[in-house]
Amino acid sequence: MQARPLEGIRVIDYSHFLAGPYVGRCLAGLGAEVIKVERPGSGDAGRQHATVLDDKQSGYFLQLNMGKRGVSVNMKDPRGKAFMQRLCDSADVFIENYRPGALDKLGLGYAALSERNPRLIYCSISAYGHTGPDAHRAGFGLIAEAKSGIMQMVGTPGERPPLLRISLGDMYTGIHAVAAINAALLGRERSGRGQHIDMALYDTLVSMHEYAVQCYTMQGVLPEQTGHDMPTSTLYGVFRASDGDLVIAAQVDDAWKRFAELVEKNGGPAGFGADGRFHTLTGRNTFREEILSVVQPWVAAHSVAKILALLDSVDVPCAKVQRIDEVLSDPQIVARGMVVEQHHPRYGTLRLPNLPFRFSDCDTAIRDVAPDHGQHNAEVAQSLGFTPAEIEAMQSEGVLYSR
Repeated sequence: MQARPLEGIRVIDYSHFLAGPYVGRCLAGLGAEVIKVERPGSGDAGRQHATVLDDKQSGYFLQLNMGKRGVSVNMKDPRGKAFMQRLCDSADVFIENYRPGALDKLGLGYAALSERNPRLIYCSISAYGHTGPDAHRAGFGLIAEAKSGIMQMVGTPGERPPLLRISLGDMYTGIHAVAAINAALLGRERSGRGQHIDMALYDTLVSMHEYAVQCYTMQGVLPEQTGHDMPTSTLYGVFRASDGDLVIAAQVDDAWKRFAELVEKNGGPAGFGADGRFHTLTGRNTFREEILSVVQPWVAAHSVAKILALLDSVDVPCAKVQRIDEVLSDPQIVARGMVVEQHHPRYGTLRLPNLPFRFSDCDTAIRDVAPDHGQHNAEVAQSLGFTPAEIEAMQSEGVLYSR
């Protein structure tokens, strides 16, 4: 097995909640040494987020901070500030997701840190980025999802758009930040210098539009809510069977013909499979309501398992709409190792989502659990050259905080 790609790279994760910690988690999986820095007292606000296990950890924090070492530094003490400066001097990457300008007050902005460490790659993640008229505004993924036009396109026509229920803005921005950091590390090999990466949740979600922008700029059409299917891609959507829901993707001509013939042979109207009006995408979109009037009751008359078996037999893409318990027991997910098991000294066996990276010759699964608050203070301080006496004094006087 090869060494993981980022072994030897030191990352300072000075972030909280989701987008920044997810970047750190990904870099840890790729082999980097990631040091999670938290403020004394409550620490990362993610510790009190959903699925709280006790007053120290939550499932949210455990998932996003696995594989990291943890320190907690009192930046109000001059010794704490000196500790952070030495830590950042030793780093290759610094991650933060505070409002633009917030870390300048602590001496942890890009200008100050890059002056001391010109090779530092400094990644900022914020709602709107560090430039533009909204740069000063606070925001979360929900704000970016609403502003980006994505939320307006989902849901049932005439009703309020639903919450997406996954943190699309944070996760999509996070993985773009991972890509940008790796590109900057490669660029540093040639230039010898780091740089500032400015990631915005709003930017990344706008970049995600694969057709809505073109619909408007090229045709003057505003995408609207469509409910359970895609009027521009018939037949592509969610359908209700007798015992649950499934999705069918028969929008490509060849798949449609196989699908329509199958429906006709299994109780559908005579001639449905041979109806030439439906053999092109334009035709299917034009006669969409007529097609749905056949397909919806046909699906509803059978179980999910029956419909899936029929569609699989003619190679039409389909899937059950699964609950999370079904996802975790799905043989495909098990075979791909997409649930990682960790042993936690307080909570026992943890089962959490794995990262989707797959390399032919190295393992990116993270086995080390998320750190306790300030767990690695002494270890990290020692790596920075502090003496045992200095470390003991900083710990006893609260400069290096731990629970």
